[in-house]
Amino acid sequence: MADLTRQRLVRAALELFTTRGYEATTTAAIARKAGVAEGTIYRHFQSKQHMLNELYRGAARWAARLVREAEAAGGDPREKLRHLANTLVQGALRERAVVQLFLLERQGSLLDAQSKDAAQEFRVGVQALVAQGKAAGVVRPGAVDVWAAVWLAVVSLVLERVTSKEWNESHPGVRLGIEAAWEAIAAAR
Repeated sequence: MADLTRQRLVRAALELFTTRGYEATTTAAIARKAGVAEGTIYRHFQSKQHMLNELYRGAARWAARLVREAEAAGGDPREKLRHLANTLVQGALRERAVVQLFLLERQGSLLDAQSKDAAQEFRVGVQALVAQGKAAGVVRPGAVDVWAAVWLAVVSLVLERVTSKEWNESHPGVRLGIEAAWEAIAAAR
């Protein structure tokens, strides 16, 4: 029963944080949406900020797992990054709020050290995929962290359109955006 209550709280907080914003979301609103008393929140989370960090870390672990799956899928660096982008899009279609919380919204000073470490694991994973491309001579010369950030920025544009429901998975912009992310970092032919 406690697990079910926690899941209802997580779902309610995730939806409210990504539709109303963290600051505008009260613990009373989270409790009301979850169908529990406000005090119940504090049996599962120390504070609203603790709840945000738990949600953020869960989203970061999910994204890092997608990076590992892209690596395991094999292929050349371009195929691995395409695989990662496509699985992020699929995630945005299924769990809009998770993608929005982790990749599209800035949490800044609200994040604790564990959350920052979890986000770093994802970034390092993307950087490793880009570094493979650089080692193979298919990614532009320059700092891997910069090219990984460029690739992710373009993919984030696609994710933003998908999470806002402007685009579905068959919208031509999805494929175009994923290809543009690669072209933005690809070495000259």
